[in-house]
Amino acid sequence: MTELVHTRDELAKARAGLAGTVGVVMTMGALHAGHETLLRAAREQADHVLVTIFVNPLQFGPNEDFDRYPRTLDADLEICRRAGADLVFAPSVADMYPDGQPRVRVNPGQLGEDLEGQSRPGFFHGVLTVVLKLLQLTRADLAFFGEKDYQQLTLVRRMARDLDVPVEIVGVPTVREPDGLALSSRNRYLAGPERQAALSLSAALRAGVEAAERGGDAAAVLTAAHRAFDAAPGGGRLDYLVLTDAELEPGPVAGPARLLVAAWVGTTRLIDNAGLELAPRP
Repeated sequence: MTELVHTRDELAKARAGLAGTVGVVMTMGALHAGHETLLRAAREQADHVLVTIFVNPLQFGPNEDFDRYPRTLDADLEICRRAGADLVFAPSVADMYPDGQPRVRVNPGQLGEDLEGQSRPGFFHGVLTVVLKLLQLTRADLAFFGEKDYQQLTLVRRMARDLDVPVEIVGVPTVREPDGLALSSRNRYLAGPERQAALSLSAALRAGVEAAERGGDAAAVLTAAHRAFDAAPGGGRLDYLVLTDAELEPGPVAGPARLLVAAWVGTTRLIDNAGLELAPRP
């Protein structure tokens, strides 16, 4: 049985009844198979699974899709039940921010200003602020995040380390459609030929990974990835395509690395990434 609560007091009462380890999966709703994978991972590693469903206004810029973002609570609850979640916390904006938008927010530092942070100024201030609040409210032992949002996962891990938050952050591999498209709540916005054009992101990643497997250096990986993106039918409008180390730190890349891409397909902005291994420099 999955219990649904909406307020802080209801959450505190329900959380007090969960003995043993608690794993939390934080979502903005519009759940899909990728979220189910997170829930199954939590179910395997924790005694109890707690899901949060909250469309966080701090993560949306003035021209972004806060009002348009899908809200499908009934369908989300069915997925939570199917995956064996014990508790779902679906607060209102007033419950999460009772004093209005918070004056004090988590500063993600320089890493939060690059990549997604450069394209969406202030985005990670909102992400880390709500994640920290939800970690405090849920008192989770483990928190599960998908690798598709790799920069977010990296920043949450860094925040937990730097601020001594007593939680283990668990990354879960990206779930893809059979043709390679990474699952995302925003995929529902892709209409007709845009769905095919969206494959330009995964095509670029696949080409970059294959170049690395052939022994290519960073330049070869990026060249292959750009060519594949440009050659994909329909294509998209590239925002960024970068290669970093596994911690998204600047500097020469060797060993474990991450290839990250963001692009517009029609009016929908998509992101994706893939891990790869670069041969050490001679």
